[in-house]
Amino acid sequence: MFKQLIQQIKKNDPSLRTRREVWLYPGLWAMVFHRMAHKLYKRKYFFWARLLSMKARLLTGIEIHPGAVIGQGVFIDHGMGVVIGETCTIGNNVVIYHGVTLGATGNEKEKTRRHPKIGNNVTIGAGAALLGSITVGCGAKIGAGALVIRNVPCGATVVNDPARIVQSERSARAEIERLKKRMKKLEVQG
Repeated sequence: MFKQLIQQIKKNDPSLRTRREVWLYPGLWAMVFHRMAHKLYKRKYFFWARLLSMKARLLTGIEIHPGAVIGQGVFIDHGMGVVIGETCTIGNNVVIYHGVTLGATGNEKEKTRRHPKIGNNVTIGAGAALLGSITVGCGAKIGAGALVIRNVPCGATVVNDPARIVQSERSARAEIERLKKRMKKLEVQG
């Protein structure tokens, strides 16, 4: 766990100057505490799990409910003000910037999943709020300050409040194909 998390920090933070600095990252410690709290939570030691997560919040400024399921290599950069809800699921190699909320709306029909499900290799910008039992597809990018209350397809980039797709993987591929056809047509003409 440590090795992959440290690699993620090195990969995603150009300000890291020495190997020892990585131990000063609150995101690293939040993940370490979460792993311990999540084990307690799964064993139904709910009070102790919550107590450990609250201590972690006081130390790091990052609040992760012990029930949240978090993959490997999740990097929380800066981290202050990050909130991750109980039924949230986060994939592998996700980057989360400060002030992000992965929370519930309070109007969810499904009581077993009230929080977002985040795919692998997703980047979530500072101050973004992802609310409800939505799904964010693999490789998506959520812009800073976006309010996301609907599903986000794989590879899409969303911005604004409320969030809207500004580019999707599918539209980018279609644009590339259109340009290739146009170039062939110009070559034939020229």
